[in-house]
Amino acid sequence: MTSSPSAAETTSPDTRFFGQPLALAHLFGVEMWERFSFYGMQGILLIYLYFSVSEGGLGVPAAIAGGIVGAYGGAVYLSTILGAWLADRLFGSERVLFGSAIVIVAGHLSLALLPGLIGVGVGLILIALGSGGLKANATSVVGTLYSAEDTRRDAGFSLFYLGINLGAFFGPILTGLLQSTAGFHWGFGLAAVGMVAGLIQYSFGRKKLPESAHTVHNPLPRNRYPLVVIIAIAAVALIIVLMLIGFVRADNLSTIVIVSALGATIAYFAVILSSRHIEAQERSRVWAFVPLFITSVAFWSLYQQQFTVLTVYSDKRLDRHIFGWEMPVSWVQSINPIFIIVLSGVFAVIWSRLGKRQPSTPVKFALGAIVMGGAFLLFLLFADGGPGSTPLLAIVGILFVFTVAELLISPIGLSAATKLAPARFQTQMVALFFLSVALGTAISGWLVQFYDPSNELPYFSMLGAIAIVVGLGLLLFVRPVLALMRGVR
Repeated sequence: MTSSPSAAETTSPDTRFFGQPLALAHLFGVEMWERFSFYGMQGILLIYLYFSVSEGGLGVPAAIAGGIVGAYGGAVYLSTILGAWLADRLFGSERVLFGSAIVIVAGHLSLALLPGLIGVGVGLILIALGSGGLKANATSVVGTLYSAEDTRRDAGFSLFYLGINLGAFFGPILTGLLQSTAGFHWGFGLAAVGMVAGLIQYSFGRKKLPESAHTVHNPLPRNRYPLVVIIAIAAVALIIVLMLIGFVRADNLSTIVIVSALGATIAYFAVILSSRHIEAQERSRVWAFVPLFITSVAFWSLYQQQFTVLTVYSDKRLDRHIFGWEMPVSWVQSINPIFIIVLSGVFAVIWSRLGKRQPSTPVKFALGAIVMGGAFLLFLLFADGGPGSTPLLAIVGILFVFTVAELLISPIGLSAATKLAPARFQTQMVALFFLSVALGTAISGWLVQFYDPSNELPYFSMLGAIAIVVGLGLLLFVRPVLALMRGVR
């Protein structure tokens, strides 16, 4: 019996989309619209929670509001586990991706149409579940377009990352403009419109994806379907009970997500490493992913503070006046995507030109953590100032450094997850990378309670130093990590 060629083998000569396979364009598009809705909503979410009722908000204390946003962001990436499991065991990545997009639309409509905390609760739960399912599976499908030896892979992921950030740029700009002129629910409604556009666009292109995008890598035996249904019902019931008895509250959400993500991480690594269905070489590569995972957590703990501490900082400390006009707070979150749009192409060209001479994945990760730590130390130049004391150009410069660090870790991490993944755990390995983002994002929300605008030196200096130490530690162990990667760089 002869096997059919893999998707990577049949598509690797295809260079119709800026030197990449044409199928990348369809994934580029759906991820761009999903990020438009995601960041458009998140750009105004924190201020919606802590602005006073007279300003159209809900009047939640800023520290608790930050914790909610961090917990929500962590839950998005935590739910990639569910999306990956559904893909690998039941439906395949492409089908889960399409279904997740529909759930996201429902979530944004809930935020736009339902009042107060009811809309926040229903909307954020649906968006977290849908975004988690879409993120892990879109990335996994991108991985099917390349063979492990294709040197275009990192460049392709960088181009895919450009699509993410086109959406991330326009989302906060437009939703922030609507929020400041018409109200918060109009901003949330625009995010829903963006996701509907993404769903329509993807529905036309999904049939052109490789057959391997529909593969169920490790099918669940049908006799275990009833058990899965029982577990799902029990999990939902448990969450409802914990909320009713007051165990799950707004002020401890970030802690709960941190503990959940940490437990899921340990369990996931244990399941994959102990599996009888992976070979010795595959197991070694999974071990190599552990130090990359730890470095990624340190990076995202700082980076994701764009949506927590930096939002509060921009509202209270940043001079946002431009020729007498005050720009919306959410627009600050569009600065980073501008640099991504510019620099992702530059990084893609650099990695393509260098080919096999480019720095290895562990080196890129280490440099990313060090640069991110340096970005936090830059805040010390403006520490403990008064209202409007930080120039807008200063934040622009700091976010430029954020972007350089991001491009050394985020697209590279997605690529590394697909390269190091055992055959039976393709999508779930991507979910493992997103678990590092979940941990880091939840930690970023938890850290808000320690941010004191009147005494910023300890906060920024300690967090910056920790990230730099983590990066230097990985640099010292590059050779052992590469040995565990067994030929993958």
